[in-house]
Amino acid sequence: MGELFRSEEMTLAQLFLQSEAAYCCVSELGEIGMVQFRDLNPDVNVFQRKFVNEVRRCEEMDRKLRFVEKEVKKANIPIVDTGENPEVPFPRDMIDLEATFEKLENELKEINTNQEALKKNFLELTELKHILRRTQQFFDEMEDPSLLEESSILLDPNEVNRAAPLRLGFVAGVIGRERIPTFERMLWRVCRGNVFLRQADIEDPLEDPTTGDQVHKSVFIIFFQGDQLKNRVKKICEGFRATLYPCPETPQERKEMLAGVNARIDDLQMVLNQTEDHRQRVLQAAAKTVRVWFIKVRKMKAIYHTLNLCNIDVTQKCLIAEVWCPVSDLDSIQFALRRGTEKSGSTVPSILNRMQTKQTPPTYNKTNKFTSGFQNIVDAYGIGSYREINPAPYTIITFPFLFAVMFGDLGHGVLMTCAALYLVLRESRLMAQKNDNEMFSMVFAGRYIILLMGVFSVYTGIIYNDCFSKSLNVFGSGWSVRPMFNPRVGGNWTFETLNGSRVLQLDPAIDGVFQGPYPIGIDPIWNIATNKLTFLNSFKMKMSVILGVIHMLFGVTLSLFNHLYFNKPLNIYLGFIPEIIFMSSLFGYLVILVFYKWLSYDARTSRHAPSLLIAFINMFLFNYSDPTIQPLYRGQAALQSLLVLIALACVPCMLIVKTLVMRRQYLWRKNLGTQNFGGIRVGNGPTEDEAEIIQHDQLSQHSEEEPEFNFGDVAVNQAIHTIEYCLGCISNTASYLRLWALSLAHAQLSEVLWSMVMRIGLSSRSLGGFILLSIVFFFFAVLTIAILLIMEGLSAFLHALRLHWVEFQNKFYSGQGFKFLPFTFESILDGRFEE
Repeated sequence: MGELFRSEEMTLAQLFLQSEAAYCCVSELGEIGMVQFRDLNPDVNVFQRKFVNEVRRCEEMDRKLRFVEKEVKKANIPIVDTGENPEVPFPRDMIDLEATFEKLENELKEINTNQEALKKNFLELTELKHILRRTQQFFDEMEDPSLLEESSILLDPNEVNRAAPLRLGFVAGVIGRERIPTFERMLWRVCRGNVFLRQADIEDPLEDPTTGDQVHKSVFIIFFQGDQLKNRVKKICEGFRATLYPCPETPQERKEMLAGVNARIDDLQMVLNQTEDHRQRVLQAAAKTVRVWFIKVRKMKAIYHTLNLCNIDVTQKCLIAEVWCPVSDLDSIQFALRRGTEKSGSTVPSILNRMQTKQTPPTYNKTNKFTSGFQNIVDAYGIGSYREINPAPYTIITFPFLFAVMFGDLGHGVLMTCAALYLVLRESRLMAQKNDNEMFSMVFAGRYIILLMGVFSVYTGIIYNDCFSKSLNVFGSGWSVRPMFNPRVGGNWTFETLNGSRVLQLDPAIDGVFQGPYPIGIDPIWNIATNKLTFLNSFKMKMSVILGVIHMLFGVTLSLFNHLYFNKPLNIYLGFIPEIIFMSSLFGYLVILVFYKWLSYDARTSRHAPSLLIAFINMFLFNYSDPTIQPLYRGQAALQSLLVLIALACVPCMLIVKTLVMRRQYLWRKNLGTQNFGGIRVGNGPTEDEAEIIQHDQLSQHSEEEPEFNFGDVAVNQAIHTIEYCLGCISNTASYLRLWALSLAHAQLSEVLWSMVMRIGLSSRSLGGFILLSIVFFFFAVLTIAILLIMEGLSAFLHALRLHWVEFQNKFYSGQGFKFLPFTFESILDGRFEE
């Protein structure tokens, strides 16, 4: 259980792997994911390492697989994911994989090239078919007798006789429909109106063979006279990317050509269908195994990349690696190395040798699906230093509890719990779906955090007796108005008094009015009281201070276990003890005063109770001469003065004494050796010359372990720490008042939403009122989820996060370590393909 509260104990180990067994051994280590390899060749370029060629071959195979995956997705074929974890192929299998991928890539490229050429030919034939049909319609319209008669009336007979022997030339083609207006204007301007253009839209869109997009085109025919205009027209068509096709002049030739084109189109359509069927079969077969291929190739690439981090001995027969690994997993690592050696067929076992080092190991905290979310909250502040106290186990309880103090509402807590339960109970199915939505992934990763936040919110909602801004009267109120009607006990209320007064005050000092506390939580009668806010403000503010001081004292207490573990008695006597005394004598005393006031004053004497805030301020000012301020207890002034003096005495201990003691310890270590008294060597120690050599060796060794002691730097650092802690005790205590502020804001916002929305729907009891209530409830539910659950929940989450990071963790958690990043295939199996 000790490892739950601290990071795992790590060790630096040296691996000796035989060259023929290294690949399989690293593969087995990647499967268990328990070792972090160190780069033993930091000065060697990545392109000059031993296995760079194998890495390049893996990258080339990965590129081919990405091409296949792209083609599969383009064909809208689902990639089969069975969750299989294939074994890493042997190095000798790389040639077979390369041949398979090369064959598949070439086959797909050849199919795509042929298909593109066929589609291009099909497009040209289709356009030619439309041209032949449309041009025939154009010529039929021009040969209409009515059109000829109208043209002869407009022309002079002499001009008709002169124009009769002239023959007009024409070109026909296809152009994008959006280019027609500009194309027509350009023809008119360049040819000065001496050409005649007819165009018609192609109704069905055509497929672009290059991009596969559907494009809309139009058929055009241009009539002109002379070669000069013909050249101009062709250049304009070329500039507008219009495609020109040959068109016979006689109707008979056009008819014969159209029949031939239709026959070729039918034949080409049959070939295209067969080509597409063959392509679909190839891609469907690839879709079944492309994920397994990806995993195999990327595992191989990760292994060779890891082998490049190793050193090779002079005999070229052994690879030497250095790894960080948990001490508790050494047996598993040894077993994995044995499996890798047996799989490779090597007869020489791999050797795992633990090393002694002065380097700081990485921090590794073992987690599961429940604790990983809370560990991520802690790691977001900073990775813990090696073997220091891990705040995550305590955060599992304190984080959702502090959140619930701010979010406490029974109804909202039930909704949040139900949402989290859905994610928890269906987690296997939701994980199998592999949703790529970043927001959903973040919420799903914190499903257990949300579950605990909802459960604790239900608890605090019961304590506050708050459910959608309404109180639940389950056990009956502890207040009674009956004694107020009895004149014998001093009451003078009548029914006329009740009917004529909007506000009446229940006096708890009268016997029988206050019959006892509500069994659990706040009495529901406070929900209709006019002084509800006054009562709740006092209660929640004091509760926030109590919870805050307890939370901070717990954080300071945890620092003691750090000092004990790292064997730093100086930090205990001149760090922890002054800190705990300073906080306890001031703010711990304030908490005791809160409980003392609650227990010492009843309904009859409470109006004469002194203010705790004034008493706490006077405690720092030593102001006890004001006769209007009554003391809470006898001897209050003497005790409070003593506590302040004790707190002030703790400051020099942290600020000055600790620095002087650290300097004295450094000088003692520096002058360690034989001591001369009056020039006479005492004891049987070494001579003066030998002592100088020993002292020099010790100082040189000490200089390697820790830097030179600088009194100024240490004094400034200690002064900063002391000032930060002393002022932080005040500011951090005030910071916990956000528990009160956000709880009040959430309750008031919930009450406003109820009074402004739901009260409209509840105002009528007719059938129309029921319909109105249904509509109003819909808006009430949407606003409740959007504002009170999501926005207010996120706000309370962030404030709880700040209370843990700043007010709690800075008391004992330095967070200056670096994370343990083991070599593992887990990310490749999850589909992230990271190394």
